[in-house]
Order: sequence, then structure tokens, then C-alpha cells
Amino acid sequence: MQQKKKEIKINTKYPSVTDLRNRAKERIPKFAFEYLDGGCNEDVNLHKNTSEIREVELLPYYLSKHTGSSMKTELFGHTYDAPFGIAPVGLQGLMWPNSPEILAKAAFEHNIPFILSTVSTSSIERISEITEGKAWFQLYHPTEDSVRDDIIKRAEAAECPVLVILADVPTFGFRPRDIRNGLAMPPKMSVKNILQVLGRPSWAMNTLKYGQPNFETLRPYMPKGLDLAQLGKFMDQTFTGRLNEEKIKPIRDMWKGKLVIKGVANEADAERCIKLGLDGIIVSNHGGRQLDAGESTIKPLVRIAEKYGDQIKVMMDSGLRGGPDIARTLASGAEFAFLGRSFMYGVAALGKEGGDHTISLLKTELQQVMEQICCEEVKDFPNHLI
Repeated sequence: MQQKKKEIKINTKYPSVTDLRNRAKERIPKFAFEYLDGGCNEDVNLHKNTSEIREVELLPYYLSKHTGSSMKTELFGHTYDAPFGIAPVGLQGLMWPNSPEILAKAAFEHNIPFILSTVSTSSIERISEITEGKAWFQLYHPTEDSVRDDIIKRAEAAECPVLVILADVPTFGFRPRDIRNGLAMPPKMSVKNILQVLGRPSWAMNTLKYGQPNFETLRPYMPKGLDLAQLGKFMDQTFTGRLNEEKIKPIRDMWKGKLVIKGVANEADAERCIKLGLDGIIVSNHGGRQLDAGESTIKPLVRIAEKYGDQIKVMMDSGLRGGPDIARTLASGAEFAFLGRSFMYGVAALGKEGGDHTISLLKTELQQVMEQICCEEVKDFPNHLI
């Protein structure tokens, strides 16, 4: 049965992602907002991601014949209604209660991909139910083969079409804000954090309604009540983020769907992915949350897409905030783009309406750019790169 096209509706009080961010900051406790909004160390790469993508300029053609612009994009055998999706984000329910379900539902209704993180706060099974088996799943590579195999079997049983292996977290990022805030799952209730919660009654009431957030996908494998230091130790012991050919090959053999690696940041790793038979790569630096001394994502994207774009699907996340950024990314060689923070700002700002609003906003902005520069199809964006 063909899915009905979702109507575009925007809350006119929040016509930009900046508006959503500002509202989100007012609605959620400081420790949750700082986890969402911050990078690592001194936030250098966080800011480079956003600023350097905005150095990309597009060329408009105002006198060319234009018959209309379509955002429809084919990826891995499915035609999506737009060339962007919702990136995996950890601890989503900490930032806004029930947010993975809100965003997965909105993504399904708008016919764009939603990627569930291993360390998000909803289970593979629940998100699959909401999306009728269309959600992607991002795997933190487990240390134990038995845990790896069990999670992959669960993703297969949930009919996830795409498995995304995370590559850019070989170590747990050093994030001063989270250390100061005593971040935990559930949050460590220091006096400071309690006062922050009391100042955000809507967040508090929704947390009571949906329950304290937990790592639902990992529930069978982990002990309860880990604080930040214990969480880092648990992740180091249970998951090995450092990938190599020996770790990827058995996953490729086991997983019959499309296989993607997220966190590729140079040409050498892109070439390794091709040799290993992967179907796609997501150029990413984890939203600037892992290596402050690294490149922004747009720079390696250009090199990788130019060299390997005809051999593997090249996508990108990290640094994108709005529709013009999606356009810049596509013009720079990506076939598809993913955004994380923008959607979390939206759901934190507007609750259950936030996913629908943010997707509608991004679609509207991207459509306007396409029509403005006379770009009729997504694949034509590179023709407008200055």
C-alpha cells in the first residue's frame, strides 16, 4: 500500500532551528540541554562543523527553464520524500521524554529515515513497531561476539533495512559539561540538578508520565544505575568502538541487509569500506563530540565523494542545522544528509509536535533553496556548487 504523503505544517512561532534551540533551552534542565548542545573539550570542532559548512556557496540560475523541484531521493532501494534523515542520538529520552518514539513516528509519516542509536532510550523492537520495520539501527560494536550477534539478530527480526556500524567512538569523548553535571542514567539528583528540574515543570511532568529514561536496547546486557564514570567503564568493557577488518567482516557475513559505517573521516577508511563490501558510509565526526582537534565534516566529504562517490553511497552528518545546510552538503557531493541536534531541539521545544514541525521546516527550507537556484532534482545539486 502506498504511504500517504504527509502534510507540511509549521508552527509559525518557531520558523527556524535557532528558534527551536532557544525554546528548547527554556524547556529542559541545564544538564540535559548541555548534553545535547555541547561538543568535547573546548568545542572547537563543534563550531568548525557549522561554520565551515556555511562557507559553501550555491550558484542560482534565474533565466533557465524550470518545471518544478522534487526532493524525492532513492537510497538503498527505497524512495524517500526528502534527501535527509534523523541521525542517531544517544540518551534521547533524557533530553525530552519519549523523544525517540516521537521522532520515529514523525520520520515514518514523512517518509524519511530514522536511525536508532544503541544507546538511545527506546528499544529496537519498539521503534520497529512504530515505523513498520523501516527504521535503521546504529550498532556500537560489542566486545563479546554473543552480544554482537544477539543485537544483530534483534535488528534483523525487527526488519531494519539498514545496519549502521559506529566507527568514530574508539574512546568515550571528554566532555567537561557532562562531568560537571554528574550526568547519569537516570540523572544524578544533586541539589543543583534537582533545582534545574524544578525549574522545568513540563519536562519533569513528562518524565513522570513516561518514566525515567533507560538504555532500553541494552537493558538485557547492562547493570542498573550507572553514573558517568561507571557508564564510561561499562561502555569500554562491553563495547569496543575501535573497528578493523576482522571486526567488520563477520558483521558483513551475518547481516543480509544494507550495511553502512558511520564516522568515516578520510579517504583511506573510505577505501577500506569499499573493499569490505559495505553499501554506504556516513562522513561524520560525531557532531564534534569526540575529537576537538579534527577536521570539520564538510572537508573530508568533498574529497571522499569526489574519489569514491561512484563506488559507494556517500552520506554526511555533523554540522547541519537547516535546509540550506542540507543543500550545501548535497552540492558538496553527499547523496544524503542526516541531522541530529536540530531534531532534538525541535522535540524539546514542542514536545510531541516537535518531530513533525522540524521535518516540515527542513522540507520547506530545502524546497525553497531548490526552487531559488533552479535545481529540479536532488542529484543536480553539485551543478550549483561555486
